[in-house]
Amino acid sequence: MKILIVYYSTFGNTYKMAKLIAEGVKESGGEPIIRRCPELIPDQIINSRPDMQAGRDIQKDVPVITIDDFKSADGYAFGTPTRFGNVSAQLKNVIDQLGPLWIQKIFEGKPAGVFVSTGTMHGGQETTILTFMTVLLHLGFVIVGVPYSVPDLYLTKGGGSPYGPGHVAEAENKREIDDNEANICKAFGRRLTEITKKLKS
Repeated sequence: MKILIVYYSTFGNTYKMAKLIAEGVKESGGEPIIRRCPELIPDQIINSRPDMQAGRDIQKDVPVITIDDFKSADGYAFGTPTRFGNVSAQLKNVIDQLGPLWIQKIFEGKPAGVFVSTGTMHGGQETTILTFMTVLLHLGFVIVGVPYSVPDLYLTKGGGSPYGPGHVAEAENKREIDDNEANICKAFGRRLTEITKKLKS
């Protein structure tokens, strides 16, 4: 089972979530493929911000997503920071290029889910995931979330909901992913892989 984990991350938090989800995929016998979205923020802005530079540097070895990556995957996880309660322009830019694959019905019947990072507790985690789910439905995906059989959903003081994994990075984007958030990410990776197996069998 090839699980494509495509994400955008300014400061590295969503990238760290992608790696945790990949761990869950591996635990269920899947093959995670991590890809990042092309950056749209001008270099001059990134170079003027040490925090953005640090975020860019930790992801420099992650390949940029291609259309072929989408063609060969069996399941999908989409990761994004919130932008005013909605998906980042970088991930949306990638999605907007999937028209040819949509016409070919590449995604129909395949599972997909969404994970997200915000600066504050109520910074739009659920709205970002829910609004992005409409895109997944248009493309023909079967939506995967995180059920309450995952105990950390009851315990989390940060991110994570039935709609998908979440992380609260706080105002300066420096808060590390806590144990509950990490466990939810891994559980999502496992669940996505298991559902992919069932749908492909």
